[in-house]
Amino acid sequence: MINCLVVDDEPIARKGILEYIDQVEFLYAAGVCKNAIEASVALQNNPIDLVFLDIQMPKLTGIDFLKNLPDPPLVIFTTAFPEYAIDSYELNVLDYLLKPISFERFFKAVAKAQAQLNFKIKQDPLTAESYFFIKSNQKLEKILFLDILYFEALSNYVIVHTKSKKHIVYMSFKAMESQLPPSHFIKIHKSFIVAVNAIQTIDNDELLLPGHALPISKSYRSSVMDKVEKKMFKRL
Repeated sequence: MINCLVVDDEPIARKGILEYIDQVEFLYAAGVCKNAIEASVALQNNPIDLVFLDIQMPKLTGIDFLKNLPDPPLVIFTTAFPEYAIDSYELNVLDYLLKPISFERFFKAVAKAQAQLNFKIKQDPLTAESYFFIKSNQKLEKILFLDILYFEALSNYVIVHTKSKKHIVYMSFKAMESQLPPSHFIKIHKSFIVAVNAIQTIDNDELLLPGHALPISKSYRSSVMDKVEKKMFKRL
């Protein structure tokens, strides 16, 4: 799930971006701001992956605001002024959307954000502090990667089973799978993805985790065994 912040001084523009975000299953509107000052506070208090940032705003422009951020998240400029495109490239902005923004153009930009964030997750090694946020029960909850046992598909939802509890997330199983680092998670069934480090035993067509026994489907058994054998080889 990509946590988004919308920053624009125009109510209609904010409403339009929020409606688009609501239509994309891997996006979550974590905050809405009318100016750069509010955005600065929001970034300090919330985990934000992607900012939709207007340029022409009172007191502080989007460009000046971005220049002063020490460690900015991904940024997509949303503006009615094409003349700032060169500035956006110099600031390493992900994309530059001209108002009025079509949904097709919006989706192309956020798909680029998803690909970039997925690449970062897959490249970064998991540590005891590695985590992500999910939207569960109308709130954001922090999940440590190393606490996860497995993911379970349930219609249009995903159940995240951790060592201490389970979380129900409104998200497709395919979208969740795309967010996971493949070296640490493996699909064993059309309805189950397990954390490799949580596997205790593989017994024929059954995989045992702490407190759980899950089926391994025939179509996934070969890939499961290949990954487990590679882990065994690394430890010898």
